[in-house]
Amino acid sequence: MSANVKLFSLAPVGWKFPADRDGLIFTPGQFFLVGRWGVGEAPFGGASSPFEKGSIEIGVRKAGNVTAALHQLARGDEMTIRGPYGNGYPLDFFKGKDVVMVTGGCGIPPIATLIEYIIARRELFGRVYLLYGALTPDDLLFEERYKHWEKHIKVILTVDKPTPDWKGHIGLVSELTREIKIDPVNTATAMCGPGPMAAALENILRPLGIADRRIFVSEERKMSCGIGKCQHCTTGDKYVCTDGPVFYYDQVQSNWD
Repeated sequence: MSANVKLFSLAPVGWKFPADRDGLIFTPGQFFLVGRWGVGEAPFGGASSPFEKGSIEIGVRKAGNVTAALHQLARGDEMTIRGPYGNGYPLDFFKGKDVVMVTGGCGIPPIATLIEYIIARRELFGRVYLLYGALTPDDLLFEERYKHWEKHIKVILTVDKPTPDWKGHIGLVSELTREIKIDPVNTATAMCGPGPMAAALENILRPLGIADRRIFVSEERKMSCGIGKCQHCTTGDKYVCTDGPVFYYDQVQSNWD
């Protein structure tokens, strides 16, 4: 996917991931704890269609011991997976509304699976936008999916440092809102990204007239247990693993890392 991010497809052997009554393997925004015996686990949001029973995709950025060990694996090697955990994006609330998804860098996997869900149920949604920014064009992930996504939603990309052949936007994600047309009283927004981007939501979405209770933010933490016991994922008075990882914006707006 990029110089330090790899896409893994985890397929169970001899069985399929169980689905709920709506056919979902997980809710977009939920997370899994994935790892290797003897090395450890790390949390990852699903990046594939939540309807796919045969495999679950995750994007892994090389950032520590666990992710470095995962990057050394080859096709057919075994991995451990637990989950899904936590609360995802409120899909029923999104239905019948315009949807704006905002993300940056490696924050896109939970948004990617939300996009796949929306495309599979496209008739249930109004206008849908993806606003996605990264440092360079090479840091924009899931590039192979953009053509498919663009058949169903509006994809708007931006980078901080363009290459000579870059023809897209240059600058902040907040500047991309000039290209979208929504009804703010009938819009739901989904965000996942680093702390500074989440903190900047006030400059990205509030000027559009979107209320805080229509902005849903996926928090990122170093979760270990997934069930609210290890204390590693607290944000204010909330546990990211059990109360989140998706929160109303006003629940966590002062708790960015």
